[in-house]
Amino acid sequence: MSAEIKSLIDQIRQSSDLLRRRLDWDTATKRLDELTALSERPDFWDDPQEAQAMMRERQRLADGIATVEALQQESSDAEELLELADGDASMIADIERTLSKAAERAEKAELAALLSGEVDGNDAFVQVNAGEGGTESQDWANILRRMYVRWADAHGMQVEELDEREGEEAGIKSATIQVKGENAYGWLKSEQGVHRLVRISPFDSSARRHTSFASVSVSPVIDDKIEIDINPGDVRTDTYRASGAGGQHVNRTDSAVRLTHIPTNIVVQCQNDRSQHRNRDQAWQMLRSKLYELEMQKRRAVADASYAGKSEIGFGHQIRSYVLQPYQMVKDLRTEVETSDTQGVLDGDIDRFLSAALAAAVKSENGADDAA
Repeated sequence: MSAEIKSLIDQIRQSSDLLRRRLDWDTATKRLDELTALSERPDFWDDPQEAQAMMRERQRLADGIATVEALQQESSDAEELLELADGDASMIADIERTLSKAAERAEKAELAALLSGEVDGNDAFVQVNAGEGGTESQDWANILRRMYVRWADAHGMQVEELDEREGEEAGIKSATIQVKGENAYGWLKSEQGVHRLVRISPFDSSARRHTSFASVSVSPVIDDKIEIDINPGDVRTDTYRASGAGGQHVNRTDSAVRLTHIPTNIVVQCQNDRSQHRNRDQAWQMLRSKLYELEMQKRRAVADASYAGKSEIGFGHQIRSYVLQPYQMVKDLRTEVETSDTQGVLDGDIDRFLSAALAAAVKSENGADDAA
């Protein structure tokens, strides 16, 4: 057996053992059996919301168990095939290619397994706000929003536009989208912070280089099982006429809703529906989610003051830098991950940054636990 093939087999087995431990194998298989039995009961769908939650849990466990079993089987099959190959170079090359693909899947599965937070599996609210700089920053905010929409599309997730404040000439002052899909929040939560762009401005007739900033905040969509106590007296409600697409009805009535949580200065707004009632319900859900995320950040002792609208969107606060001139480079300032494929990143290819941030966060948490 070559050293490369042995290394791949060892890597796959280590990954499957790690995934098995993270699943808590005996508990996971028992719970899967319970959920399967429950799903076969005639009254299972009497409570659709609860049923959907259990079906998501069942699918997550089934996928995790299937991944572990597949990795274990592939490593065992490879050893048997190597014996049958009896030195056949072509057959050995095929085995190595198969193992390489299995190792890649194992690595991705390990990252996905890190999404074990209470709300990592939930949908996400993503809000983008332009910093100072007028049209240039507003255009940058619009580019960022498009980047997240493209990322979601590439991962089979759905995107719902909840709110948009258009810029005076181009771009957006702010926008909020809801990304719907498995582990949407778990993957996107590390995007929270200030993003910096350096480029030749298309709005500058002198073709000078400009630096622009936009902030991103990410919060989980939470359900009624998580209690968030909000005093109605702490919330100011404003209604106004919706802007942008939506038809004459939207523009003639005060259907848009803005909520301001006075103690934290958190502001949410929704105008995607023609019904003020539905916009109000959505805005309250967004407010609950933002307050939940703020509390989680406090518990992690890394609360980002910009999340409460108190931090400057500018120099010294950025998490990632996107340089288009005089050279091409996107660099995450927390993990040092970088790439020269700037267009790919702006088209939604941000997995390398998300994976590195996730792995770094888990390593940091584990280090804190070890120190404790």
